[in-house]
Amino acid sequence: MQKDTARHLSDSQNFITSRKLIRRIIRLAGISAEDTVLEIGTGKGHLTEVLCEQAGSVCSIEIDRKLYESARGRLSQCTNLRLVHGDFLKYSLPAKGGYKVFANIPFFITTQIVEKLTRVSDPPADIWLVMEKGAAKRFMGIPRETGKSLLLKVNWNMEIAYHFHREDFHPAPSVDTVLIHFSKKKVPDLDRKEFGAFQKFVEHSLKYGLCGSRGLLTKRQVSAALRQAGLPHAHEDGVTLYIQWLCLFRCYRRFHH
Repeated sequence: MQKDTARHLSDSQNFITSRKLIRRIIRLAGISAEDTVLEIGTGKGHLTEVLCEQAGSVCSIEIDRKLYESARGRLSQCTNLRLVHGDFLKYSLPAKGGYKVFANIPFFITTQIVEKLTRVSDPPADIWLVMEKGAAKRFMGIPRETGKSLLLKVNWNMEIAYHFHREDFHPAPSVDTVLIHFSKKKVPDLDRKEFGAFQKFVEHSLKYGLCGSRGLLTKRQVSAALRQAGLPHAHEDGVTLYIQWLCLFRCYRRFHH
């Protein structure tokens, strides 16, 4: 099974080989000698090599045996590198969250990677991922919020930091690609107990609507809550912003506690 996964991963990789471009995107992350960096997918080692130049220490995980062996030879001079042959989705993340993630990830496991990094009890402080533009926009709730984007935003700020050209990669991907930055909020918008209740509120409301016969709030409650918070009214077409969802959830909690 792992061999099949490794083959699929290596077949789906699009490598960045330009040292100038790699330096540019790593510079955006502000990685310094004080940082410990985790890389998902060593690949051919081009990105890893520059990460080792900038960071205090780097741990890079590669599932493909041939790529791992090749990278081990190429990166033998990087004394601050720990190279791991294994599956990141089965890898135990550091117990303490004081590290950064910077990686050009395989597109077909994007969701699993993001979920693993953001849902762990002590997540990294910053996550920089090269991914398909459409996936990045969905995580950010563009053009409209989803259950995943709403839950992510409780703990994370997200922004697209860089737009790539397809020719920046070898082989060139068939989709537009970006560098997205997830930065952990110093104080989450909801505590853990509230987060569980918010998740149920979002799931129910996305399925049945915010108000109506099976909604959790009345139209009057929705209008009053948003007006009191100085927020625009929730749109009938479902394009409701995260801040509106948060406001309506707090309104719901007031009425049901």
